[in-house]
Amino acid sequence: MNLHLLVPALFWPDPALPEIYRDLPLPGLENLLAKCSITEDKSEGIEAWLCRAFGAAKQQDWPVAPLTLQIDSGEDGEATTAENSRWIRADPVHLRLERDHILLADSHVFRISSEEAKQFTELLNRHFAGNQGISLFPLRPDRWYLRLLEPPLPHTHLLSEVVNRDIRNKLPFGANNTFWRSLINEIQMLLHEHPLNQTREARGELAINSVWFWGGGTLPESLVSPYTNVWSNDVLAVSLASACNIDHAPLPVDATVWEASVRTGRHLVVLDELQGRAQYRDAYGWRESIKEMERRWFDPLWKMFRRGQFDEITFTTPDESSSKSFTATRSDSRKFWRRPKPMLAYGK
Repeated sequence: MNLHLLVPALFWPDPALPEIYRDLPLPGLENLLAKCSITEDKSEGIEAWLCRAFGAAKQQDWPVAPLTLQIDSGEDGEATTAENSRWIRADPVHLRLERDHILLADSHVFRISSEEAKQFTELLNRHFAGNQGISLFPLRPDRWYLRLLEPPLPHTHLLSEVVNRDIRNKLPFGANNTFWRSLINEIQMLLHEHPLNQTREARGELAINSVWFWGGGTLPESLVSPYTNVWSNDVLAVSLASACNIDHAPLPVDATVWEASVRTGRHLVVLDELQGRAQYRDAYGWRESIKEMERRWFDPLWKMFRRGQFDEITFTTPDESSSKSFTATRSDSRKFWRRPKPMLAYGK
């Protein structure tokens, strides 16, 4: 059996905070990493990594929207049957002016209900009715889709690349960028005036005052999975598995439950709970989350590795500076001279 773990932000992204690893007990993870050979590549988002792994070629963007649409639309055929349609994600976000920066917050740090999403997008759709075939679909409260027929899709930045960052230099660019930037401004004005946002702010919640366009394209014609099974709560990973007609399931609560569910095959497990903590520089939350992952996943997987249950185990850890892969085979478990190193040694 082969296991591939995709663990974004396994290492803390800020090298100026080495003390984050102090008194952080991770024996299972450190023992596993010690047995691995390491390769390093350029930084890329988890979405880019997943698309590349399943053979979804980059269009003007990685085609996240048409892929996740297949899962999010469910039985709602209206959103997916329009001919000649191109799709782009238009996810609800909160923008905050801070000194000379405009920072973006996504749904990691706010809640939005289905009813709120419906009311926001109804207002926008009424306003843009008849405007170059623009329609917004709030298929999930925090995942909105824009369908369009006329304007060329822009080049955009992945949402994961702009979270908690200054967006001024990351707006849509390329073909017809003036149209897209004007559209963003118009949407922001409409959302700013919406009574729902006044209600949200009165409750102490963040206003939904913009959308982020990203991941546009058309549905890829052919995908190939290197895996037989995918275990994930990430909608893109699930969408790619579904498009390839391979087995997929929600992420189990821990490795022990996962072990009881699997036999042979090539398995992809996506452990992405550290990513939001790292993006928002929540050092305490990141430490607590990785300690819990050690208990639920890394320590049990180390014991399975020692028992020879894996032909190969791989960790891929995309982050803001690089993407590292750690790979060990069954024979590597006997290499006693590969001694555990502290996490800080890998995270530099």
